[in-house]
Amino acid sequence: MTELDKLLASCLSEIEKCDNLKKMDSIRSVIFGKNGRITQIMDRLRGLDKEGKRKLGAEINVVKNEITRQLDLKHSRLELKELNKKLGSEFVDVSAPARHRSFGRIHPLTKVSEEIANILSSFGFVCADGPDLENEYYNFTALNMPDHHPARTMHDTFYVNVPSSEKGRNLLRTHTSPIQIHAMLANTPPHRFFSIGRVYRSDSDATHTPMFTQVEGLVVEKNVGFAHLKWIITNFLKKFFAVKDLSIRLRPSFFPFTEPSAEVDVSYGIKDGEMVFGCGDKWLEICGCGVVHPNVLRHGNVDADKYQGLAFGFGVERLTSLKYGISDLREYFESDDRWRNTFGFQHVS
Repeated sequence: MTELDKLLASCLSEIEKCDNLKKMDSIRSVIFGKNGRITQIMDRLRGLDKEGKRKLGAEINVVKNEITRQLDLKHSRLELKELNKKLGSEFVDVSAPARHRSFGRIHPLTKVSEEIANILSSFGFVCADGPDLENEYYNFTALNMPDHHPARTMHDTFYVNVPSSEKGRNLLRTHTSPIQIHAMLANTPPHRFFSIGRVYRSDSDATHTPMFTQVEGLVVEKNVGFAHLKWIITNFLKKFFAVKDLSIRLRPSFFPFTEPSAEVDVSYGIKDGEMVFGCGDKWLEICGCGVVHPNVLRHGNVDADKYQGLAFGFGVERLTSLKYGISDLREYFESDDRWRNTFGFQHVS
């Protein structure tokens, strides 16, 4: 029997006697490690001629392959043995209640945005969208804002440090009204659009945030006026606050893109320390509205002599706060799990 045959028989005997995985790793190291038994024989190849290397190398490979195969087989058997032993000593009480798994909550702004979209869609409005990154033309000029309007100043608007175009400097939109221009240019009247999106202004306190969400509605049709606008706003608020009776009042105001313009107040009362809409003699400002200025219609490629426009806009955070009692607007964006667990909504399958 040659030295390699003796080595193979010895290794296979040790493998067969092995009864745990830790000892199996030790055997593998003794055989194939840096100073292992196979390694020592392979070191002899350096002193042999070409023919000797070929012959001894082939014999060593046969032994190595057989030992490796037996090591892997034994390792698999020992793994299965230990697994069965572990399973035999453990049990699962299938009658125990399942562990609670949190699937997260729907953010109040997401919930309210869906509510608003559903209400306006039921009125025949179609959702329109536009870019957050705008330019001065769509954000100001096309909406009848003159060059000296204070909203164009740096302390109100976030200008973006990229090259200007023929349509002016680039900026983060300060309102969703530019979407109205894009929508009018992309379609032919009559129009009935609404948009919900983020807007950006340099302002931050308990009632203002640098980024917030607006919803705007636009109607462009023949023979429409303030009576139709009042009906839309009143019935929208009735559906949103889920009340049958609701009074609003329109106070004269000024917006460059509407003429005439109005602020909308909604009636409310206090019951058990809570604000209740649809009753009482108190008034709360809730949105702005007006008849679209003819210059805005012309920028939207609409014949201002044939069509009239109606526009209204709400702050989504404000509507959400009024409906669900959230006092600080900054909390909408602070990603506090405790706040989300308090004001968030469960998923509905």
